[in-house]
Amino acid sequence: MSTSATARRISVLLALALSAFAFNTTENLPIGLLPLLARDLDVSLPAAGHLVTGYGLAVALASLPLAQVTRGVPRRWLLAGVLAVLALATLVAVGTTSYPVLLAARIVTAFAQAVFWAVTAPVAVSLFSPAVRGRVVAVMSVGGSLATVLGVPAGTWLGQRDGWRLPFLLVALAAGVALVVVVALLPTSRPDAGHGAYAAEPHPGRFAVVLVVTAVSVTGMFAGFTYVARFLTGPAGFPEPSVGGLLLAFGAAGIAGVVVVGRLLDRFPRGTLVATVGGQAVALLGLGLLAAQPAAVVGLLALLGATAAPVFTVTQARILQVTPGRTELGFAANSVAFNVGIALGALLGGLALPAYGERGAFVLGGLVTLAALAAALAEPLLARRPAPVPATG
Repeated sequence: MSTSATARRISVLLALALSAFAFNTTENLPIGLLPLLARDLDVSLPAAGHLVTGYGLAVALASLPLAQVTRGVPRRWLLAGVLAVLALATLVAVGTTSYPVLLAARIVTAFAQAVFWAVTAPVAVSLFSPAVRGRVVAVMSVGGSLATVLGVPAGTWLGQRDGWRLPFLLVALAAGVALVVVVALLPTSRPDAGHGAYAAEPHPGRFAVVLVVTAVSVTGMFAGFTYVARFLTGPAGFPEPSVGGLLLAFGAAGIAGVVVVGRLLDRFPRGTLVATVGGQAVALLGLGLLAAQPAAVVGLLALLGATAAPVFTVTQARILQVTPGRTELGFAANSVAFNVGIALGALLGGLALPAYGERGAFVLGGLVTLAALAAALAEPLLARRPAPVPATG
């Protein structure tokens, strides 16, 4: 591969990582700006919250149908289309003073995100050798993780200083930059042409395990983590001004975890899945049981970031390994499992709060995560059953 060709491929990969950063930022940015949005649009705080919940629900509902509908569209133009939708719909959101228009723009953006996460990993890994699939997926995951660590906090700060529209305008600009790179440098090819379009070792049983692990581990994570701010200032006894720094450390540990796991994925695909899910279970249980010990809380919060953040990276890599048929449908299904897990986790944690408090929510999350670990450990049992011949075309 020539130097210029390698540079083009790396540029496209970085543009796709920037796209992941933009999508994840715009999805979660309203969380830190809800009071501003509610006041500016003259709606209640719960109504403003629908800008987040409606977005996640739209992604969950649209992922599989849109992946099926778009499976024949050349990926260069499909990715260009979803990035154009992200940029234009965000500009509409920036320019409106109407809550219904803003909500509609958010739903349209969510549909674009559903397609993006279904197709971007197969496109990205097809640009490089199959031997580095895990590292390519990790680069994409770092882009998405930076949205949590950098995009949302920085956007919240900018929004509070200069109004909520400015951070969304910057998201639209990032989408525009990624769009130009994708149109200019991504080759036009059939959707099923690259090696990322089909799994290396398709197996329906193992694919089902991946979806279960994703849904159950994310449920466990968000059963506790949804209420982490209350946990830190309540049972853990930290002063409120320190919460931001603790969450920043959590996010930084998450990025480090993704980077480290990305370097191990290609050699130890199952081992990294077991290690990350197991680490998440230990961290959640430890936080619930050792909440009164500040040093332990800080260490366990870092462990939670370092293990929970890479879980999605590892399951995405496993989707590339075991999905029957075309991988974009596998990625769409994994995205659905992830979003369902977020909703179920927040619900379970909320149900635990009245009786057991924030510590109980974290312990519950750890116990649920142990169920995901059991599923991951049981996966080899399915390998004894012969997998059917994968569909092609």
